[in-house]
Amino acid sequence: MQSFSRPALLVVELWGLGDLALAVPFLQEASRHAPVTLVAKPQWAPLLESFCPEIALVPFVAPWTAFTGKYRLRSWPWRDLRALVQTLRARHFDLAVSARPDPRDHVLLRLAGARHRLGFPRAGSGVLLSTQLSDGQALHRADAWRRLAAALEWSLAAPAGKRLRAAAPDAPIVLHSGAGQPTRIWPLERFAAIAGRLRSTGRAVRVLCDAGQLAEWRRLGESGASAPADVGALLDALADAAQFLGSDSGPGHVAALCGVPTFTIFGPSLVQLFSPVHPRAGWAEGHFCPFKPCRDYCRFPTPRCIDQITVDEVWRKLVAWLQHVPASAAAHRG
Repeated sequence: MQSFSRPALLVVELWGLGDLALAVPFLQEASRHAPVTLVAKPQWAPLLESFCPEIALVPFVAPWTAFTGKYRLRSWPWRDLRALVQTLRARHFDLAVSARPDPRDHVLLRLAGARHRLGFPRAGSGVLLSTQLSDGQALHRADAWRRLAAALEWSLAAPAGKRLRAAAPDAPIVLHSGAGQPTRIWPLERFAAIAGRLRSTGRAVRVLCDAGQLAEWRRLGESGASAPADVGALLDALADAAQFLGSDSGPGHVAALCGVPTFTIFGPSLVQLFSPVHPRAGWAEGHFCPFKPCRDYCRFPTPRCIDQITVDEVWRKLVAWLQHVPASAAAHRG
């Protein structure tokens, strides 16, 4: 494709915290080559401030990212959408990219007026792109960002697993039980059983959760459980973690971005597409289901893929993983 010298670059990543965490290496590299504007949810701003402070954020909550009611078009914020398009067109982008094979992203790239648009087409959306990349649905999102970077003749370094700051010798394992959807949440009483076993071996455990889980954790006797108020508080907690244990969730991807080794309990998602990007990432994979990956729309009363994972199964894999994962690593900046 055409090469640019310091192009005005638009990046679209409208979805979850984990999605944005996976985009950070691309954003960091892009900022070395271009002034970058990112369209993303406003609540993720602390992540950008920590890792990509030079990126200009245009905050927007896209109605199609809601889990339910996303296509009730009459309730869409059409005035806000129109204002977003006007804001983007006023910036006169040379180049616009999205790593998600999503026609809605591609419509936004086109409406933004970018002269060149790069992405992974789906359902005929290639007509909206200047440069089409193939196989977007079969790629881990981190690999999709690498493919975009390669198309722009940029190189993304492989994750080194270095921490933002060194963990103390007595740093806890941070356990985060929350996730964006209930189908990804392992039962809390099983998380509590794992926490108890870890403490019986002398390891410190700090429990974090979603706000709606606090009462259940207290019922289970975890009086020290807390729900980070925002992404900034989550980053502070993760920076002091020895390791991370949790659901397939945004906090797990943020932990990996912070250099914290992660162990993930998967349910409906495929490990090869959604594992945190860390050289020492481990996991317990969800049980077989013919409908995986189901995009969290489970066909059963409860998600069998994750509900059938036992405490003993996770414990065996977790203990084996911990034997090969250091509790701390050399700190670095940047």
